[in-house]
Amino acid sequence: MKDYVLGQRQRSREMFVPLVHPPGHAQADFGEAVGIIGGVKRKIHFFTFDLPHSDAGFVQAYPAETTEAFCDGHVRAFAFFGGVPQSILYDNTRIAVARILGDGKRQRTRVFTELQSHYLFEDRFGRPGKGNDKGKVEGLVGYARRNFLVPIPVFESFEALNAYLLECCRRRQADRLRGREGTIGERLERDLAAFQTPLPPPYDACEKVATTVSSLSLVRYRLNDYSVPTTYGHREVLVRGYVHEVVISCGAETIARHVRSYEREDFVFDPLHYLALLEQKINALDQAAPLAGWQLPEAFATLRRLLEARMGKQGKREFVQVLRLIEVFRIDDVAAGVRDAIDRGVIGFDAVKHLVLCRIERRPPRLDMTVYPYLPRANVATTSARTYLDLLIGVTS
Repeated sequence: MKDYVLGQRQRSREMFVPLVHPPGHAQADFGEAVGIIGGVKRKIHFFTFDLPHSDAGFVQAYPAETTEAFCDGHVRAFAFFGGVPQSILYDNTRIAVARILGDGKRQRTRVFTELQSHYLFEDRFGRPGKGNDKGKVEGLVGYARRNFLVPIPVFESFEALNAYLLECCRRRQADRLRGREGTIGERLERDLAAFQTPLPPPYDACEKVATTVSSLSLVRYRLNDYSVPTTYGHREVLVRGYVHEVVISCGAETIARHVRSYEREDFVFDPLHYLALLEQKINALDQAAPLAGWQLPEAFATLRRLLEARMGKQGKREFVQVLRLIEVFRIDDVAAGVRDAIDRGVIGFDAVKHLVLCRIERRPPRLDMTVYPYLPRANVATTSARTYLDLLIGVTS
């Protein structure tokens, strides 16, 4: 019985046909690994792009396997090789395939259709659940994980990690694989000769979502909220989600840019977006969430204490007006103006603004009235009772 079961299993195992790969075609897929980025241990999703004829490969790492990472990987791969292959083989990822129809045809997603229309390559898809249909890129996924990402990579940012991965891909082109003539780089020349040229301008690798600004001046994208200037409250906007950035526009105008967050239910604020509203609703200054954790130079806190000590509530408003200078000028210049105002004892928004402008225009400050000799001087005398008596005498006479 044991021999019978063994024979049945052997006969039922799938057999494969050796394939030949003509130049000019590619395969693409994602893999996963673990790395330490910016001191945080996390899962890394890396995009792999393989040319089966030459075995040349391209690898880039991303925080998540998303639509924008998928598109960005293609854009970078095409730029790395300097051209576009004739066709690319994929698995049935939801990023590219919206639906598999009854006759086996694929209904492409909108973003993948845009990418394909931009670069004009032919798309091909493997059988559902059959990774061996694109065995070359599957092999590259394993090779990259074992050789490029072991031991656990430690980098300050994804940009640094990707620079390292590109260098690994370039060094690998000098390798000579078993059973293949010439090095990977030498065979790559035949692949590149069959590529489509010239390379078109880069595709805008992002996900586009239309939405509305909330009453809190926030826009929701992928479960996270990003701020926009309060003047755009309740308006329709377009969110473009890139791998490392979220860009929000209203009409043809870009109104906000934020570093992309991959947390869940996170709030990403730009304090400058709320200063105009805080100037009107000054009582909310101490509890304003967008300003919590805003790291400002110590001179700003000193200025606020002096303003409030001298002017009370109006001092708070003038402090917000000083902060609004950062909307126009560099924070270093505004901080220098604040420190100069404190040193001179001229505590107020007008003085700080004047000092900032003088610093930028490289001219000396003019806060002392002695430098304006042409202005009439005002002499204020002390009122006395004798003065009124002189007036009365003049009337009676």
